[in-house]
Amino acid sequence: VQLQASGGGLVQAGGSLTLTCTTSGFNFRYNDMEWHRQIPGKQRELVASISSGGYTMYAESVKGRFTASRENAKRTMYLQMNSLKPEDTGVYYCALPQRNYWGPGTQVTVSS
Repeated sequence: VQLQASGGGLVQAGGSLTLTCTTSGFNFRYNDMEWHRQIPGKQRELVASISSGGYTMYAESVKGRFTASRENAKRTMYLQMNSLKPEDTGVYYCALPQRNYWGPGTQVTVSS
């Protein structure tokens, strides 16, 4: 199994970023997927999940601002992040919950 998150960077508060998770080594289209983040000084938290059928759920802190999506043909998942806040700063990971597996993260830094 390989998961690789990318697309992080430095953005001003109120700005947007789109994270991409490319995958291999498992049957992507039949698996639920998740986005997690590690904010400095806090435990890793679940940000968003998207089921194999495209049903999404979000942490309260990102509802209305973040949107998870997936392209099964490309074995890829996305996280569109809008109206970013400084408290969104952290390392973002994509995860395969069925195997309790996380790939390397991508840093998101939101400046005030």
